[in-house]
Amino acid sequence: MLKEKDNYSWYKYYNDMKTHIEYPNTSMYSLMRKCALKYPSNIAYTYFGNKVTYKSFLMKIDTCSRAFIKLGVKKSDVVSIIMPNTPEAIICFYALNRIGAICNMIHPLSSEEEFKYDINLTSSKYVIVCDLAYQKLFNIKDDINVLKIIYLPISESMDIVTKLGYKLTNGRNVLKPDKDVIMYSSFLNEAKNYHEVIKDTGTGEDTAAILHSGGTTGKPKGIVLTNMNFNSLVLSELEINKCLGNGISILAIMPIFHGFGLGCTFHATLVSGGTAIILPSVNPKKFDETLLKYKPNILACVPSVLEGLTKSKKLKETDLSFIKCIICGGDSLSGELQEKIDKFLSDHGSETHVRTAYGMTECTAGVTMMPKEEVRKDSIGIPCPDTIIRIFDANNKECLSGEIGEICIYGPTVMKEYLNDKEETDNVLKTHKDGKVWLHSGDLGYMDSDGFVYFKSRAKRMIVSSGYNIYPGQIEQIILKHPYVEACSVVGVPHPYKKEVVKAYIVLKEGLVLNSEIKKSIKEYCEKNEYDIVDVYNDAGHSGKDLMRPEMQRLLKDIKSKKIDKLVAIKVDRLTRNNYDGFWLLNYCEEHDVKIELMLEPYDVSTANGEMIFGMNLVFGQRERKEIGARTKRAMEEMALERIHPSKAPYMAILEIRKQVI
Repeated sequence: MLKEKDNYSWYKYYNDMKTHIEYPNTSMYSLMRKCALKYPSNIAYTYFGNKVTYKSFLMKIDTCSRAFIKLGVKKSDVVSIIMPNTPEAIICFYALNRIGAICNMIHPLSSEEEFKYDINLTSSKYVIVCDLAYQKLFNIKDDINVLKIIYLPISESMDIVTKLGYKLTNGRNVLKPDKDVIMYSSFLNEAKNYHEVIKDTGTGEDTAAILHSGGTTGKPKGIVLTNMNFNSLVLSELEINKCLGNGISILAIMPIFHGFGLGCTFHATLVSGGTAIILPSVNPKKFDETLLKYKPNILACVPSVLEGLTKSKKLKETDLSFIKCIICGGDSLSGELQEKIDKFLSDHGSETHVRTAYGMTECTAGVTMMPKEEVRKDSIGIPCPDTIIRIFDANNKECLSGEIGEICIYGPTVMKEYLNDKEETDNVLKTHKDGKVWLHSGDLGYMDSDGFVYFKSRAKRMIVSSGYNIYPGQIEQIILKHPYVEACSVVGVPHPYKKEVVKAYIVLKEGLVLNSEIKKSIKEYCEKNEYDIVDVYNDAGHSGKDLMRPEMQRLLKDIKSKKIDKLVAIKVDRLTRNNYDGFWLLNYCEEHDVKIELMLEPYDVSTANGEMIFGMNLVFGQRERKEIGARTKRAMEEMALERIHPSKAPYMAILEIRKQVI
């Protein structure tokens, strides 16, 4: 831990900030509860119009805690949470933290193989799963060893009208739980049968959560984070970002299964008396409408979200003075884009500027942030309180000012370890001659003489898309299990809004014809539903990264000409893997009275709830939809270095669109 006597070059930019903070040796729940008791009437969160005070929030957590104890959950038990951003997700998290259990946070749109791996890696005894992800969990139930599964509809906290709409549309298509699965409402009812006083005995050293990443190699990792990691993260964040606090609202769109969402958004808000505006998904094309509807004081987001704001016609004459702070992380923000956004904010009455931040899951989330009064083009800010950043060369020798090397981090937010992987832990947590244990980020950058850090590139093989870390190795492992795939390689390709999108190059086994089964499945589907197929649009061989494909352009032209009544595709990612383009296509079809039908995603996208699920599949499913995109570059580079040339060119055929008349 740093001491007050320590003096670093970046301290002169702290102004009224503390250089050192005394962190409580408590659980995350205890820190949040202290705030809730101070501001009982403040609104803790909103969800589809429902407002919940801190007093009510504590009561919900208490009920949930008792239900978990009655279920049999004990201190240090691991409970997997497979949920998007919902009130229940954060309630369950704090309830488990209160009794000393460990939350294993899993992306709800991960593949079945990832579900199985993450659950088994952590030896989870219990699983809480949202209804939209239950089918995948059901398919692997014989491969996981859990005691109980809790089934939680995402409509649980919706208002009556929204809930009814959900049940009439998407709710009809989800797999219903079998008899061994516990409904969330029944789970909560058991709380009334536990009457003992619940004592929070958690300490800073206790493990709070396991988040998932690819480490430095792309191999799936369970990142073990403690109460101290999260509490020090948010308390240092509150020190460097004094906008957070009593009555301040934040748009909680960063996913709870990610460090940025769980730590910097939810926990930071709920220990400061602020209000989390919870949204399970956001339509990027309608983000301006979302902004005007909720008018949050703080935005914590990735660059792709901000890019869209500057192009909004709805915000052209709008007063944005309600925006007090914008924290941008999860991806690199170019100096040019930052200047563009800052000018846009100033022109629309906001007195803030974009404050860039940097971090990684291995250090809970963020370790740098741009000072409030400072703007340095292309910089990711200065170290947060109690955090030291150094740039080291390959021999662990500190680099000179302006010299590029590996970004290394020391401080209270650095993870405990990679779960059950000492070798990889030792590769990134290294004790130097100064006696400190430094986290080697695998990222390259430099520090100037004032202590401002500049990110240059990622040394590790990782793709960053819309702020999400995507690890090609994980995707390749899944694709290679397919019986038709001989080889594949996943790479990241540039994208104007998302930094990178994923592209997978696949070589089929000898003798196989590309897309034969896809064509057959579509034909059978159309015949079954008595559709008359009047045309076929096939962009086989063209990348699905955008809409600028010959057959897609022909389709769009025919839609505009009113030749089409219904468009049928296997999944939304057969139409596009671009988040922005996905919503553009949806709106384009709506404008021309064309209904979209997705064979393997059986929800009605024309309804409000259908659009919400559509949004979840696009926003929270970045990996799953783009897991067609990024492994080839490395494989081909490795082949080239070894002077090996593949027998056939790698390619990918994704799109198979049917124009139909009912």
